[in-house]
Amino acid sequence: MKDINGKILFKGEEYTLVFNLNVMEAIQEEYGSVAKWGEMAFDTEEPKIKPLKFAFALMVNEGIEIENEDRGTARPLITVKQAGRMISEMGIEKAAETIGSLAVASAGDDSKNE
Repeated sequence: MKDINGKILFKGEEYTLVFNLNVMEAIQEEYGSVAKWGEMAFDTEEPKIKPLKFAFALMVNEGIEIENEDRGTARPLITVKQAGRMISEMGIEKAAETIGSLAVASAGDDSKNE
């Protein structure tokens, strides 16, 4: 498991998306498992909105929390509704691709880092 980050720009502000154990735990609590969440979100003819918004908000908020801890700032967290607005601006396909690729990359082979 690796912490994998991505960046997005929304209304002139940069946000870091983080997919790590904290995000995975919240997804498991909400959907039962990361695999079930992935099936709901990605293994359909069209992406399911609720699991995408939920995960996107988690990933952005994890990035904000890390930034706040590292920099001593107090940037506010986003809501799931705000995540939906961000996804709308990005486009649902691009958002789904970003979320999915970060989730897959985080589970990649980290044996090279040992």
